[in-house]
Amino acid sequence: MRALYIAAVDARLTLTDAQLAESLRQTLARRPADAGWWVFAYGSLLWNPLFPFAEARPATVRGYHRRFCLWSLASRGTTTLPGLVLGLDRGGTCHGVVYRLPARRARAELKLLWRREMVVGAYLPRWMRVRAGTETIAALTFVVDRQHAQYAGQLSNAEAISVLATAQGALGSSADYLERTRVALVTHGIVDPYLEMLAARVAAQRRLRPMEGV
Repeated sequence: MRALYIAAVDARLTLTDAQLAESLRQTLARRPADAGWWVFAYGSLLWNPLFPFAEARPATVRGYHRRFCLWSLASRGTTTLPGLVLGLDRGGTCHGVVYRLPARRARAELKLLWRREMVVGAYLPRWMRVRAGTETIAALTFVVDRQHAQYAGQLSNAEAISVLATAQGALGSSADYLERTRVALVTHGIVDPYLEMLAARVAAQRRLRPMEGV
């Protein structure tokens, strides 16, 4: 991911190995004493976690919601046509999935996760109380950093749909990212009205685009 951003954007926008290690160290130092090794997934981690997990459960975070609020300048868009990816932003409720990492491999897997999720430092790692069935557990999650240059703010649905329907990056389109997230949630029994609405309108816009100008 770092090489991707360095090639497509600017090396100065990526965190160094030392910065990543320090970010992880600080996050682990804040880990609640009663916490296991749970990671809350709400976006691409739902369908592409890239780490082994011992357990997965539908879970809910309160006080934050899933939103396309982060510009993607390389993976799902470019610097000239930025794409959008999901962030966990303030307000509302978010239904997702918590994954439990095997304890003996947790620190090593989190180190790799940091190299993927924290490459440009656009997220703030947080330990949150999430509801998983009848149990409340502490889980690590990634909240969008509203002060980061790639924070897109409160885009209107129309603005987000226009971007999602057109942006393409090195890892695929923003529309593909949306659809994979939507389907992954459905497989866990979660239907997100926001993503369902976006998916339907993006699909309609993409079908109409070949006729533009006719």
